[in-house]
Amino acid sequence: MATFDKKKIFNLELAIEYSDGGVISKQVTKRKAGNITLFSFDKGEGLSEHTTPFDAVVQLLDGEAEITIGGEVFNLVKGNSIIMPANVPHSLMATERFKMLLTMIKGE
Repeated sequence: MATFDKKKIFNLELAIEYSDGGVISKQVTKRKAGNITLFSFDKGEGLSEHTTPFDAVVQLLDGEAEITIGGEVFNLVKGNSIIMPANVPHSLMATERFKMLLTMIKGE
């Protein structure tokens, strides 16, 4: 299942809106090997610490976020990306509202 049509041009940053006091997610595409999802977070919103069994690439499309990976804090701004390794605890917090593209690739 995918939210976005194949063979159609779209702008990732404009493809998701913000929600006051909330978080929005839109699935771009999903396959057995992994999935790609757009997220928007209002300032102060986030995801609590958790782990996943696959590497996850975060690409900030707008705004600013604090991402903690294995206890180490990283401050990202629009245009920055980071890889959150599989099975390592991580969390996200919007220091300013932000949009991100999350690409998760399952391990072998």
